[in-house]
Amino acid sequence: MSEIKIDVNSLYAILLREVENETVQEVDPNLYHNIGEFLGNLKNHDYDGIESKITKSLVTMITEMTSILLKIRIEKATALQEIDYTNLLDEERFILDSEDELRQRKDIILSATLNGRLKLLETVGQNHRERSIVIRFLKPIDQIMGTDLQTYGPFEAEDVATLPFENARSLIEKKIAAKVSWED
Repeated sequence: MSEIKIDVNSLYAILLREVENETVQEVDPNLYHNIGEFLGNLKNHDYDGIESKITKSLVTMITEMTSILLKIRIEKATALQEIDYTNLLDEERFILDSEDELRQRKDIILSATLNGRLKLLETVGQNHRERSIVIRFLKPIDQIMGTDLQTYGPFEAEDVATLPFENARSLIEKKIAAKVSWED
């Protein structure tokens, strides 16, 4: 498929074609990149008065159309028992990878429960409790004792650390830290 320059009309045409068809439609592989670039260009201009209002409305319209488009494409791909990756873009596959993992995890837990595989359930639970996650501190904090009985800290605001899940979750809930994901 040839690369299409994104504007409101072309995005509307893509959205309309997606809505009118039951399957995920083939689109430019750079669609989300092009939309992001278009929105970035709109937001980076310093308009005054009526031009500013028009630009804000345009940004809102494109944002809503993009959200609807993504939602529809993901819903179509997941409507079947097996995820249909045909015509999906890399960004959409990234989203669906977690959906596929979620389905697999549900199947594992359900199967282990229904088949009395208690050791598997114990192992899954223990591994989940013992995992670590990376957090960024929003506020300074003194040294803490981890659930693994190791000491961590002290930490200053903006420090990054890997802590046991339970400790990290507690700090995140108290707004002392934020989870860091690889996208950050």
